[in-house]
Amino acid sequence: MDRFEAMSVFMAVTEAGSLSAAGRRLGMPLATVSRKVSELEAHLRTRLLTRSNRQLALTDAGRSYLAACKRILEELGEAERIAAGEYSAPRGELLVTAPIVFGRLHVLPVMAEFLKAYPEIDIRLVLADRVVHLLEEHIDLAVRIGDLPDSSMVATRVGAVRRVVCASPAYLAARGVPKQPGELAGHDVVSFEGLTSASAWSFGAGKAEVAVPVHSRLVVNTAEAAIDAAIAGVGLTSVLSYQAAEAVRAGRLDILLEAFEPPPWPVSLVYASRGLLPLKLRAFLDFAVPRLKERLA
Repeated sequence: MDRFEAMSVFMAVTEAGSLSAAGRRLGMPLATVSRKVSELEAHLRTRLLTRSNRQLALTDAGRSYLAACKRILEELGEAERIAAGEYSAPRGELLVTAPIVFGRLHVLPVMAEFLKAYPEIDIRLVLADRVVHLLEEHIDLAVRIGDLPDSSMVATRVGAVRRVVCASPAYLAARGVPKQPGELAGHDVVSFEGLTSASAWSFGAGKAEVAVPVHSRLVVNTAEAAIDAAIAGVGLTSVLSYQAAEAVRAGRLDILLEAFEPPPWPVSLVYASRGLLPLKLRAFLDFAVPRLKERLA
């Protein structure tokens, strides 16, 4: 039995919540995942997981062993990075995650320049509109939009984005331009559920925010769909400024109610706090931070 592989499989099972989900994540047959966990339990002579109602739960021994696995595999990864020379020269693979649209519009162009400047560094970019756990998913760097919770992570702010309300010129010509948030009651809106509620939108009121009722004629789950619907004249929509920037520049959308926008959200680069920073990560931070600040200025 490869104990390190078995530990990795066990961790994947606990993170995914089931053997089948872990198998999909690892690209491994369900029978193989089950066998490796069983072999690990046999080796340890204890049960790590209990199965009930098709759900998995950690035993007391399993919880203790999981914490040890995370520590051991992190230390192993650190040792491999040192042996591979990540602390003597900027080389190796860098794993970065970012929100989908922001990553495509702003992070990817910076990465293209970076790869030309650092031929010994490869990058894997994971675009996802969810909070990816850096340590559990072995991510080196995350781009976060919004206020950050207190944690052991290190954060470098590179700018801010606004929450904007916009609509097509044709819709505004037909329905009128709202001058106050309260006037939204007389308008159709397209709500992007990843950012706004379908029944109320937030606006700035001094240092506070107030919720204004809205009538959502359409609710979508991506910013691109909300923007496309607004361009088509379905109604007003509320998205982040960078998401609508291209349509605004092209004259397909107009921004409204700017005086009532809530406070901007910070954009930060977040990475794990550890003693010695791999040179590949330091090189990317030194390269990306000033360029992202310039793009977001």
